[in-house]
Amino acid sequence: MDLGLKNKLALVTGSTAGIGFAIAKGLLEEGAKVVINGRTQQRLDEAVAKLKSAGNALGAVGDLPTAAGAAQVVARVNAAGPLDILVNNVGSFEVKQLAELEDADWEAMFQLNVMSSVRMSKAFLPGMLERNWGRIVFIASEQSAKPNPVMLHYAMSKAALVTRVSRSTACWLRRPGAKASRFSSTKWRIARASPSRP
Repeated sequence: MDLGLKNKLALVTGSTAGIGFAIAKGLLEEGAKVVINGRTQQRLDEAVAKLKSAGNALGAVGDLPTAAGAAQVVARVNAAGPLDILVNNVGSFEVKQLAELEDADWEAMFQLNVMSSVRMSKAFLPGMLERNWGRIVFIASEQSAKPNPVMLHYAMSKAALVTRVSRSTACWLRRPGAKASRFSSTKWRIARASPSRP
């Protein structure tokens, strides 16, 4: 399949394992140059080594829930060239009931699952608009619509990301060139498995 991504520069956040790693591998196989991101240099180096056979993979270490970590990743990406594709994948969940959740738990989940995507999008969107081409993808979750009662803070963060950040960004970008969209992991699996989908 040719998605027209040859020589495009992509960043996939939180991509040393799991969904992010798979997305990075898919982009590399389409001919894109991909920057993968992780919190530790060791895990990042291991992931880059695994992806080398698929294409041109680079690493950018940085903890995205922090402004300093985000700035570190932005600097690494900018050194590689103007970014064409941003996949806001980084995120995590935690199983805790409401009575067990402290204020710090809510704040940490919001910083990781929402503000990391906000920081990355804010950093790279102006360049995409200037070049009149770009793609921003937000990785969503069904928890945004069907919250698990023992994952309230995770569901809150994904609802904020899907119904406010990604949707508002997509509406604002109703213009030629740059686009924003969102996918849940369930929809991604269906799209990959179904031969009837492009």
